[in-house]
Amino acid sequence: MQIHALNCFGAGPGRGNLAYVIEDGPDTAAARQAFAAAQPASACAFVRPLADDAVEVDYVYPHARSPLCLHASLAVAHLLLARQPRLRLRTAMHGQWLEAQRAGDDVLLGLAPQPVTQPPLPDLAALLGAPGLAPVSPAAVASVGSPKLLVELASPAALQALRPDLAAILDWGRSAAVNGIYAWCRQADGSLAGRNFNHRDPAREDLATGVAAGALAVHLGQAVLLYQGGGQCRLRAHAAHGQIWVGGRAEPA
Repeated sequence: MQIHALNCFGAGPGRGNLAYVIEDGPDTAAARQAFAAAQPASACAFVRPLADDAVEVDYVYPHARSPLCLHASLAVAHLLLARQPRLRLRTAMHGQWLEAQRAGDDVLLGLAPQPVTQPPLPDLAALLGAPGLAPVSPAAVASVGSPKLLVELASPAALQALRPDLAAILDWGRSAAVNGIYAWCRQADGSLAGRNFNHRDPAREDLATGVAAGALAVHLGQAVLLYQGGGQCRLRAHAAHGQIWVGGRAEPA
């Protein structure tokens, strides 16, 4: 088994969301889950070569398997594009295809927006621990492969003040087929800031959530520059040629 540790979407050297890429790893879902649960990484990507320029990727968080994880995909792409000029990724759970390419120091991941059903909204104030919460714009689900409920807040201060009920968010997400809540706000310089809630352990809150950056680009219909993890991570997303491209840096941890 070969394990590669990479910091993904970092806004500077030594920063980013830690992902592990595993080659020649365990084959069973139970063994992969046990491995991921014991690691400090926020996500593990188990890769299996396919024909030509493609690999299959199975994404496993410490607490659950995921249909798609873009910071882990970024890690896979950074690693494998150093060995081959072209790369396509196929997700293990849903068979979704991603394209990967370099753009200067960044890696870009291209994928198609996914259809979603808008569920009845939960009590957002209760779930996010924000009494009297009034979202700036209507909350909505959007997806590039892992649906997120996007909730716009008034300011970075309001974003950082959230005290989410993580267990309740997970319970609601299971019932609504949504992979958690992504709270976000606009910053004075035109960029966005966000926080992702889909883990039971507050210490494992994502420093970067690529699927949320892609979902925001779909939802807003525009390119986005998104900061997360208190500014530790920087993500970009834009639409081109019928796909959403999500990009950033990946570096060996």
